[in-house]
Amino acid sequence: MPVVAVHGWDADGGYASFAVVPAAYALRLPAGYSNETLAPLLCAGIIGYRALKRACVPDSGRLGIYGFGGSAHLAAQVAIARGYEVHVVTRSAAARELAISLGAASASADVPPVLLDSAVLFAPVGTLVPPALEALDRGGTLAIAGIHLSDVPTLSYSRHLFQERQVRSITANTRADAAEFLSFCDSHRLSVAVQPYPLAEANLALSDLRAGRVTGAAVLVG
Repeated sequence: MPVVAVHGWDADGGYASFAVVPAAYALRLPAGYSNETLAPLLCAGIIGYRALKRACVPDSGRLGIYGFGGSAHLAAQVAIARGYEVHVVTRSAAARELAISLGAASASADVPPVLLDSAVLFAPVGTLVPPALEALDRGGTLAIAGIHLSDVPTLSYSRHLFQERQVRSITANTRADAAEFLSFCDSHRLSVAVQPYPLAEANLALSDLRAGRVTGAAVLVG
């Protein structure tokens, strides 16, 4: 079986100016976006789209989004366009303002104001899993969107999992997800919040992300 290395995870690097890829993995970019706003669509946007699919949101359902960064603010717009009622939970006041400006029904620092049909956890914080599950209505689904998550505390079966609540992980995405999402971006104009950094300040961008000082997506520009 061939070994696939993902830059930034399995191998160092990922900042090349050019790359050679198999044609089957090359996708047409949506029109009308700048290079800075296209960049978040190609990773953060696609994984957020995949997370929505894994969350199994019912028609006109109530969706909770935990964490509101580069991926979440794009997924929220897809959800709102589909008619979902979106409730955002984030500790960042700036991110809460962004969520409301994009059409979220609520944005709070602690718990959503209603029981949720589905939820997506974007923040890599395992301690958020129990409250996110507790906020689900019966039969609800929590999708965890990330390749890293800190340890999850002990769950109470009756409080967090009973009544057929379920937890689903998200490994990555498929080419079909990418094609569907980029097509959606072509037909629906997404508002992409970016905070650009010169390539020489890549470490600062990572530090700001870690500290929660970025609203939307951090983008390196050459």
